Amino acid sequence: MAKEFHRADRVADAMRRELARLIQHEVRDPRVGMVNVNDVEVSRDLATAKVFVTLVGEDDRSKIDISMEALNKAAGFLRTQLAKEIQMRSIPRLHFRYDETSVRGQHLSALIDKAVKSDQKKSDDDSEEQND
Repeated sequence: MAKEFHRADRVADAMRRELARLIQHEVRDPRVGMVNVNDVEVSRDLATAKVFVTLVGEDDRSKIDISMEALNKAAGFLRTQLAKEIQMRSIPRLHFRYDETSVRGQHLSALIDKAVKSDQKKSDDDSEEQND
């Protein structure tokens, strides 16, 4: 059976695509660098939208906070631009959130790689001791 898509899901998908374009081309704030729009969650009543973003190549928490503040200040402008592009009675209010899942995923991947190397080294050392 096909997955059911609700209106909020369709609106979120359209907003995600359009926000990615708008942030890249229309936001001229130097505090906002390269931004990836990972996901948009629109409330069921279509009143608010959480926009989850990551900042490309940025891992300094203070710079991330400054960029997020700038994005949240530009939310009204972006909402106005969205209204011009997406035909809806009202556009949801935008709330930008920093998405740490990719950062956490990279950290966990590095930990797994480190553990695998450690196990490999230990098994190599054990096999050398048995051969001696």
